[in-house]
Amino acid sequence: MNSKEFEAALEQRIGKCKEVLGVKASEYATSDRLHNFKVAAVLQQESPIKALGGMMAKHTVSVYDLIKAENRGEDVSIELWDEKIGDHINYLLLLWAAVIENKTTEAALRGEKVG
Repeated sequence: MNSKEFEAALEQRIGKCKEVLGVKASEYATSDRLHNFKVAAVLQQESPIKALGGMMAKHTVSVYDLIKAENRGEDVSIELWDEKIGDHINYLLLLWAAVIENKTTEAALRGEKVG
């Protein structure tokens, strides 16, 4: 894949990720985009980051299952790859948001600011 093709694929992927996150926000979130992970954390007596990580594990397994299927010579559709990789990227983006929020909250409790 040359640079131009890569850039086009990257732009398409980022656009799809933003689109899906927007749709999912209207389905699952409140004004707090991390609401479901915080509620799951309370239910599981864990941190929101750990709760999110647990949910993300399902998506990680899905990606590995596709890799294994490809290695066995199975024909995995591009649409399925698109869905599963997109889900995984979105969970990583949500994890990043949770980490930022956590670090910001911790710093505020110490009276500091986060860059």
